[in-house]
Amino acid sequence: MPPVDLLEVLARRRSTRRFKPEPIPEEDLEKLLFALQRAPTDASAQLYSVIRLRDPALRDEIARLSGEQEHIRQAAEFFVLLADVHRLERLLAHRGQAMAPWPRTALHFAILDAGLSGAYLALTAEALGYGVCFIGGVLNGIEALVDLLGLPPGVLPVAGLAVGVPDEEGPPRPRLPRRLVVHEDRYRPYSAEDLEEAYRAMAPYSRVGDWNRVLKRYFTQGGTMEARETPYGRALARQGFDPDLPPGAPFYSLGALLEEALREARGVLFRPGEAWLEREQEAFRGEGRPGEALLTALRKARGEIPDWP
Repeated sequence: MPPVDLLEVLARRRSTRRFKPEPIPEEDLEKLLFALQRAPTDASAQLYSVIRLRDPALRDEIARLSGEQEHIRQAAEFFVLLADVHRLERLLAHRGQAMAPWPRTALHFAILDAGLSGAYLALTAEALGYGVCFIGGVLNGIEALVDLLGLPPGVLPVAGLAVGVPDEEGPPRPRLPRRLVVHEDRYRPYSAEDLEEAYRAMAPYSRVGDWNRVLKRYFTQGGTMEARETPYGRALARQGFDPDLPPGAPFYSLGALLEEALREARGVLFRPGEAWLEREQEAFRGEGRPGEALLTALRKARGEIPDWP
């Protein structure tokens, strides 16, 4: 294989959303998976996994959950990148050791590891002449995706990655002016002119020359990211990444659990190691840390578990 000019690859790279129905040869697939595993990782932990989706029915369901993104179905290869703390916990247990409680930090490094590994695979694919597309839309149905892929606690979907022979051409997408991204020594505040310069630079990203239309659709009230937030928070709690809720809790946050409890009771009382959910003529008690205790009390009040002991 001749040497690859990495800067040239970076200069022309763009997301590909139309693929030819051609497979990736095994020798090239091996190179991609080799690159995936050569990504850097903190403290050798490798807090990521990847699922290679080969079942057309699974791909079709993920495409549906992601907003009918056809390139999930079309691409020669489709991967789901995972933040994975589960394997580390199993490795420690295999030596008779228990992992310390550090869910927020674990999630931070696991998402970083998953992103780096995906980027190494993607850049290698582009260097080999393939097209790639990272797909954040897999988060649209994140709770269903957890079930669909059989993910145990400690594992969370991060992004999809489609790879294949491109069936479209086009220029690379614009980027922000470098001086608005690269700060020196300290973070530099943005002036009004800086922000206007950003909009001018990114205008070609939009077909009508208005980048704000893209930002508004995704990031303002009622947009895509707000719609993803609550299901994502529930998935975090369910998979054990919320330090205030027990794994499996079907709530976005401790605050959301408290709101739900107050809708079913006149009051909630917390004491060290316990929580009480109080109605007019009865009360229900749960034990443990605040989130665990309140969830137990709520489940007792709903008759989901016995009220005694």
